[in-house]
Amino acid sequence: MKPLSATEAVKAIEAGTLTSETLVQACLDRIAERDPVVKAWVHLDPTLALVQARAADQAEGGLLRGVPIGVKDIIDTYDMPTGHNSPIFAGTQPFGDAACVALSRAANGVILGKTVTTEFANRHPGPTTNPHNAAHTPGGSSSGSAAAVADGHVPLAFGTQTGGSVIRPAAYCGVIGYKPTFGDFSRVGIKMQCHSVDTLGLMARTLDDIALFRGAVLALPPAPVERDVSAPRIGFCRTPIWDESEADTKDLLEKTARKLGAKDVAFAPAFEDILDDHGAITGWESMRNYADERLRNPGKVSAELMAIMKKSDGITLDRYVAAQRRTVAFKAFIDSLFDDFDVLICPSAPGEAPKGREFTGDPRFNSIWTLAGTPCVTLPIGTGDMGLPLGVQLVGLRHADDKLLSTAHWVLCHA
Repeated sequence: MKPLSATEAVKAIEAGTLTSETLVQACLDRIAERDPVVKAWVHLDPTLALVQARAADQAEGGLLRGVPIGVKDIIDTYDMPTGHNSPIFAGTQPFGDAACVALSRAANGVILGKTVTTEFANRHPGPTTNPHNAAHTPGGSSSGSAAAVADGHVPLAFGTQTGGSVIRPAAYCGVIGYKPTFGDFSRVGIKMQCHSVDTLGLMARTLDDIALFRGAVLALPPAPVERDVSAPRIGFCRTPIWDESEADTKDLLEKTARKLGAKDVAFAPAFEDILDDHGAITGWESMRNYADERLRNPGKVSAELMAIMKKSDGITLDRYVAAQRRTVAFKAFIDSLFDDFDVLICPSAPGEAPKGREFTGDPRFNSIWTLAGTPCVTLPIGTGDMGLPLGVQLVGLRHADDKLLSTAHWVLCHA
């Protein structure tokens, strides 16, 4: 069967023309066909998935009505291992579910399996390939989630973002990725990398699915994506690293900005080097949050991550505190931009997915907004010179996520 969106599946199940069991079996069939190439899943138990689906059909009701979900493998699941793509945690069975997983189950969602992550959601890659071209990376760190949604394995998946780990892989794989306002989603039961910025995110193929999934994770009725919003005030924010984006990305963003009537907006000079503060904060915190792994099991941590932590060991407390203080001012500055604009548009990534799996791409076009705590969504709007997806990133005012999703629909219709 053609891959359904979550919203379509919910409507069909409610109408009695589809069951969760049929939907889950179709997803499992798709995975069996495609995952030998895509390699999006690190743990999949078809029997358990179908048991959950039958239970969902018996239970009826619930916001998700038996729709299957992929869960990034740094997020705890009581009935499946959580391995973090690390030999330290191979086969480890958590005691309980992460809050987002428990809330999804409460909404009658089916936890289909665990998707591949980079090691501890950092840089060292897993085996996942880009479903549009297996010779290219799917991005990271939420590699498996982005690839699984893009390739029709599952309609919904969880990712996480410390720098660019939801928006970038979603853009590389050509799906919608959503990073909420910092703090809106619970992080209980998610492996902590950097407590000041780590954010749970969502991936889907439609904005309606993002809204539905967001409602489940917040344990609230979903706010519908509005279809009749007025033309928004759009700011075109190239960001301080615009010159490091590739020509096809620059062309897409500039054409889209012109078509949407966007007006240029720039960072204040005081924040031109704000990415250095993101690096200071994440470096300081990750070096301490990974204390057990690097001190008790250094031989089981990748050389890449050990090198990053060694470099981070040189960050002083004074530097960390200065970065935190400037981040407060930066968030206030970004908030002030929304006095004149409803949404900002900017690159989702420097360009198309890089060739090979070793490098998962540059996260800095996302790290800026992760530090700002703003809600962000990437929309698959174009393709690059190699024929791979390009995304446009939309940034909204903190705690105006529902408005951002409705504005994103307007952008999709008019871009």
